[in-house]
Amino acid sequence: SVEQKRENAAKRDDLFRNKLILSPLTTVGNLPFRRICAEYGADNTVSEMAMIYNLNRTQPSEWSLLRRHNSEGTFGIQVAVAKDWDAEAFAKGIAASGFSYDYIDINCGCPVDMIVSKGCGCGLWEKKNRLRSIVKALVDFQPKPVSIKCRIGDDENDPQLHKHIADYETWGASAVTIHGRSRRQRYTKMANWDYVEQCARLTQLPVIGNGDIMSHIDIQEHKQACPTIDSYMMGRGALIKPWVFQEIKEQRAIDMSSSERFAMLEKFAKYGLTHWGSDDRGVQTTRKFMCEWMSFLHRYVPYGILEHPPQRVNERPPIYNGRDKLETLMASDASEDWIRISEMILGPCGDHFKFIPKHKSNSYAAPVLGAGAPVPTADELIEG
Repeated sequence: SVEQKRENAAKRDDLFRNKLILSPLTTVGNLPFRRICAEYGADNTVSEMAMIYNLNRTQPSEWSLLRRHNSEGTFGIQVAVAKDWDAEAFAKGIAASGFSYDYIDINCGCPVDMIVSKGCGCGLWEKKNRLRSIVKALVDFQPKPVSIKCRIGDDENDPQLHKHIADYETWGASAVTIHGRSRRQRYTKMANWDYVEQCARLTQLPVIGNGDIMSHIDIQEHKQACPTIDSYMMGRGALIKPWVFQEIKEQRAIDMSSSERFAMLEKFAKYGLTHWGSDDRGVQTTRKFMCEWMSFLHRYVPYGILEHPPQRVNERPPIYNGRDKLETLMASDASEDWIRISEMILGPCGDHFKFIPKHKSNSYAAPVLGAGAPVPTADELIEG
């Protein structure tokens, strides 16, 4: 009915328009980190990507990725799925479970070969009929809105999203997030915001722009050049500078001191011990995820030191001496120093704790403790 359509449009506008959104981030987008971002002003947070195949087989570790904290305002759960019958089974199950979430986001943007080979991520986006059936299954068999997160296509020189984006509303989707890079690009070069704007003009759905946002100036530039884009999603920028949400809302640069950032890590530790437990295993789990986060956080260059602000996500961070010893230590790209900082908060790590980052935050990172085979870059792994 007309009235139902108006109600649905109002609901999706409330969820997806004029929002600052924390991107779904594998490993580093855990519940304690999302709490930090929510406190800094993230309007929407999204879970780490979960595989529906595993969820349907009730794997506890997979379901734990979807846990929500009550401080998270609007909360989406991101899923990777390849088959419509799996999507239907999951939708029926979660509808009956009383699980707390506000919308489901379908990952169609992960470029990692392991995910694509399973028909998920970019591999799903390339199968239009299959994607349509999955969207419809999730829409039909559970009550919450469904969004799609995708890239501009397989090849940045021949983007294809503009040919398909108008169909998403007819399938029942409520929003689409566009990461302005191709599958082939992964995270190289800059996101193509002009093309994201072109696609946004072709749909009535809320469009969330994603790629390279790290400051209020980035948002100002995009709002001026891309007026059709409704909301903005931040991934790596939020890992490096979680207070970016506050900066954007207050439209000013925040020169976060080393003591303030250390207090932020202490808060993360508190949240981690609450989430993973305060026994030895919980402490070491909290330490591991803190070190994973510091593999990004160390890239932050204090505003008072920057020669040419604002800092950009893809720029090589300069080597600098901080304004105090702690600031210099927090800028280190050596994992030994990340462990040292964790010991300042959580106590000695002991002889048995070994840390090899799951993600290297960029190609400039130093070799890590105990590293053997090359570690995939975070740009390939954390965000679809």
